[in-house]
Amino acid sequence: MNTYLAIGLMSGTSLDGLDLIYCQFEWRNNNWQYKILNTKSIEYTTDWKTRLKNAFDLSDKELKVLDEKYGRWLGEQTKTFIDQDGLEVDLVASHGHTVFHQPKKGITVQIGSGQQIVNATGTTVVCDFRKQDVSLGGQGAPLVPIGDKYLFDRYIACINLGGIANISFDYKGERVAFDIGMANMLLNYLSNQVGHPFDKGGQLASRGKVDNGLLEALNNLEYYKLPYPKSTGYEWFISDVKPIIDKISLSIEDKMATAVEHEAEQIGKVLEKYLSKAGEVLITGGGAYNDFLIDRIKHFTPNHLSIIVPDKPIIEFKEALIFAFMGVLRNRNEVNCLKTVTGAIRDSSGGDIFNPVC
Repeated sequence: MNTYLAIGLMSGTSLDGLDLIYCQFEWRNNNWQYKILNTKSIEYTTDWKTRLKNAFDLSDKELKVLDEKYGRWLGEQTKTFIDQDGLEVDLVASHGHTVFHQPKKGITVQIGSGQQIVNATGTTVVCDFRKQDVSLGGQGAPLVPIGDKYLFDRYIACINLGGIANISFDYKGERVAFDIGMANMLLNYLSNQVGHPFDKGGQLASRGKVDNGLLEALNNLEYYKLPYPKSTGYEWFISDVKPIIDKISLSIEDKMATAVEHEAEQIGKVLEKYLSKAGEVLITGGGAYNDFLIDRIKHFTPNHLSIIVPDKPIIEFKEALIFAFMGVLRNRNEVNCLKTVTGAIRDSSGGDIFNPVC
């Protein structure tokens, strides 16, 4: 097959909800082409948000039960998405929801049973994309650079501002990528304290003042000194970032202004260090809607680079699109995880495949 109709499912660390994308991929003239045909976002209920947020505290047995329940829920949402418009689907690719990600210990856990999704949809499912790379000594993240390389190669770099900020680019002839640090995970944590799920447009942060002491403490976090490949997640936020934020006595607006300054400065440092040629940097993810954050990123961006914020479908669904693409590559048994990105001993074709019973 050279043409595929695929659905991608994405749930990020910011716990905004589930993104679904229906797209077509075509291998033509030695290049991959894509079309976005349909999209949908489903906000998590308070119950699901609480379950997923607290999943890392569960026992093995309890986590297995949640894995099955969440997979069943993913399958139901996907089946509704398919049935509403009578979609023809070759496969479903699911990122799942990350509960544990400690690659140095060889641990990465994404819940959302692939078998349950197959049961609900009757369609081939590819999921659990990180596990194999971690078993090969890699970080198991970021995974989207394979899509950046083949679907978004017009940009000199791609940044996603989800719960975590990550970046992908070509460096010394190889594709590299890593998690830069905090993004919406920290900003949403702060905005939740004043009754807002997120800081719309960065309005709260824009009213605050940067506190130099807090800024210095955040900038001095050990993670930023580590070389790539590197990745991080919710555990790092809880263990290293949250205590710094919680112990300082400032208004929420001042904490948010400082957090934005910190995140923009760290992104600017990476751009300055690794991108010497002129070009465009694509920014996607929920943070792309934070006008104040984008303005501060532009402030710290070197003059030879231009920050590009694309249209809504790419902002919101780029990761889901790329997981659908990764599912296609896995189904073809082609590389979908790059050792230059994750630090694994070799490239791999990651993901468990679940086929419907005929």
